[in-house]
Amino acid sequence: MIEGAYVQDLRRALTRADFTVDAVFALLGEDAHRALGRNQTVPARRATAGRGDLATLVRLFALQVAVDRERADAALPGLVDPLLAAGMLQASGGEVRALVDVRPYGDEAHDWWVVCDPTPGLDVRQAPMSPEYVLGISEASSSLAQLTIREPVGRALDLGTGCGVQALHLAQHAREVVATDVNPRALAMARLTAELNEVDMDVRDGSLFDPVAGETFDLIATNPPFVISPPGSEVLVYRDSGMPGDNVVRHLVENAAAHLYDGGWCQILANWAHRKGTVWQDGLEEWFAGQPLDAWVVQRELVDPSEYVEMWLADAGLASTPDYVSRYDAWLDWFAEVGIEAVGFGWLSMRKTPETPVRRLEEWTGEVAPPVGPAVAAWGRRTELLRGLDDEALLGHAFRHAPDLVEETRGPAGAEHPESIVLRLQQGVRRARQVDTVEAGLVSASEGDLSAGQILDALASLLDRDAADLRRTYAGSVRDLVAEGFLT
Repeated sequence: MIEGAYVQDLRRALTRADFTVDAVFALLGEDAHRALGRNQTVPARRATAGRGDLATLVRLFALQVAVDRERADAALPGLVDPLLAAGMLQASGGEVRALVDVRPYGDEAHDWWVVCDPTPGLDVRQAPMSPEYVLGISEASSSLAQLTIREPVGRALDLGTGCGVQALHLAQHAREVVATDVNPRALAMARLTAELNEVDMDVRDGSLFDPVAGETFDLIATNPPFVISPPGSEVLVYRDSGMPGDNVVRHLVENAAAHLYDGGWCQILANWAHRKGTVWQDGLEEWFAGQPLDAWVVQRELVDPSEYVEMWLADAGLASTPDYVSRYDAWLDWFAEVGIEAVGFGWLSMRKTPETPVRRLEEWTGEVAPPVGPAVAAWGRRTELLRGLDDEALLGHAFRHAPDLVEETRGPAGAEHPESIVLRLQQGVRRARQVDTVEAGLVSASEGDLSAGQILDALASLLDRDAADLRRTYAGSVRDLVAEGFLT
């Protein structure tokens, strides 16, 4: 990778060409952009056929199209030869081709560039992946970025940084960012990503927690190499740990607390095995045994063995190889041998606590409105509030209904009472809860001035119910409404 003054020259060239997410979208248009999302480049090639530095950079990096040396020199003044020498470009017959991808990336407040390996499988071209391939922006990396809590912290760790995407985000709200990886190519790309974006991060070589032995953090974010594959499989560093089964995720869970300050969070995007004769929550509870960690685990998707194998064989570029069927068969044989009958995908958000840990392990395949990080942080605050509160103390608290809460009622037109009342959250995990008239009245009246107990007493008077009985009956409902975020 290029170094020193050439990095700043590249930054200036990308800035001058307006090589940003919005500008690229405007150049390509919606149809070509969607096609590129399907790994089809023809519409984007047509949109970038004309001159212009932005079109040249899109063709060179995103579309993996060779461009004339003259066009490359115009878009990257004084940089083509250094990029050739650094192995980032390749020249042949008067044309220049990119060997890496410099990809525009950003959020609402930032325009960044990420250095990674070119997107595989464009225009149905398939080839086995290199073991040291460095993945760029993916659905998984975007999901982790949306999951991660974005509150100011002192020290943050991006474990398994790859091209450095998570570290870019962490650097916006952490005073110090450490990024680790075991892949030398990823380390070089992450360092270049950081320097190109003028972001300060401490990039370290090593596996899992080894590079930060003895160190603690306020926030750890990781998309680990979690693929569950048979022993002896070829290791693709970005997705395979070489550890059996789902042990890499278990290792992270069992060692997270040792690397967190009290109140610190570790957030993991992962998958885990569903084994015959066991409930998946029970299996994960074993990972948490004895750990001083509150944990909110959400299973977002469940796939069967055949779908899982097909997904990862295709990801490795092996879908068209002569030994595809034998690889597929061997993987299914191994799943059957070790008793894996499905694989769950989802999120683990864990917070170190000196108190008795609270665990919530659930399946949620419903709608999610990103970002999810604020919902995770709010769950942590609610957990802290509810921990150790008996019913009397709970009902002594005043609550507000969630600001994104809507109430839906259903029933015949003109009926005095609705047949059903459903509360729905619109942000984060978009939960829905069917409630009765007492619960609906409690939530509607929760505006921060009256305690839950006072509201229940008022409802008891209104409904001609015994106040003490109503408190006893609905204390559990109040606890659930708070735990699930309907009341804050």
